[in-house]
Amino acid sequence: MSGLETIPVTVVTDEPLTQTGNMVPILNEIRHALSHPAETGESTTIDLGAIPFGPGEREELLATLGKGEIEATLHALGESLIHETAYPGVWIVTHRSPQGGELTTCIEVTRTPSLLSTPPADVSEAAAALKRYLQDHSARESA
Repeated sequence: MSGLETIPVTVVTDEPLTQTGNMVPILNEIRHALSHPAETGESTTIDLGAIPFGPGEREELLATLGKGEIEATLHALGESLIHETAYPGVWIVTHRSPQGGELTTCIEVTRTPSLLSTPPADVSEAAAALKRYLQDHSARESA
């Protein structure tokens, strides 16, 4: 090792920090999308990783949306964090790698985030498993 990695480096530029102005259009998209879950059941997903933001804009957007009453954490192939914003029906969903790095962050406009909805096949499997348990339990009780 040459020791260069221990030298602090600061980048100075005369270029002004540029803002994209994407926050207000995203908020308008959310506002329009809020009519869908109530009227049609349709959900809208906005991938924040696909939208360019200037310094601090994404944080400002998330702060503007705020925090609501519901939070959930899932642990499957990394952690997924879900929280309702201050606007019911607007959810922030962040997926992290097993190492903790952010993979994606989306805004879901829906009554229930897709990650919190049980797939129909899983419900059928659960019913069959409970039926087997009850049959085994009944057989043990009658023996």
